[in-house]
Amino acid sequence: MTRLQKFAAAIASLALAGGIVLSATAPSFAQRPTEEQMLNALRPAPKTRGLTTDSRQDEQRFIDSVRKIKTRQLTLNEREKVFQIADKKPKIDLEIYFGYNSAEISSDAEAELTKLGRVLTSPELQGGVYFVGGHTDAKGGDDYNQRLSERRAAAVKQFLVEKFNLSDDSLVAAGYGEEKLKNKSDPFASENRRVQIANFEQKSAAQR
Repeated sequence: MTRLQKFAAAIASLALAGGIVLSATAPSFAQRPTEEQMLNALRPAPKTRGLTTDSRQDEQRFIDSVRKIKTRQLTLNEREKVFQIADKKPKIDLEIYFGYNSAEISSDAEAELTKLGRVLTSPELQGGVYFVGGHTDAKGGDDYNQRLSERRAAAVKQFLVEKFNLSDDSLVAAGYGEEKLKNKSDPFASENRRVQIANFEQKSAAQR
């Protein structure tokens, strides 16, 4: 999003409520999924003929390669490919909210991530490989938002690894800055500051 587009969106948002905008989709406990709903959303789907054996093997080789990356962030091409693969997999947008300009796990976020951790270590999902995608709203510059989203994804991954003894390479974390806005009509809305989870359905690979 260009600076001009950001400015226009800011003016439009302010105009909607006479200078004060209250998000109708701000986080609430009533909107948050239960552990059962998380499990159902992340449960592997039945195999279809949508992908050839070669395509599945290519995907698995790629995911296995990015799981081994420890000393750098994913490149633009890597994180876009990761997102495209995750977009076709069982997934859930948990809307793990962060404060403005923050990657700190809040008490509300910790409660939600604790539910997620129990789901990922359940008998059905334990040993799988999962995507953790961090996102920001459109406030700030593109580079800044990219770094912030990477910190948020890393914070979620660290929480799950430390609290639930998940292996480091079972979670592929990537940041997307403001590239993948959830609420495109309001780029500054709080629901754009979120983390998405997807099941890469590679249980056998994760257990090696």
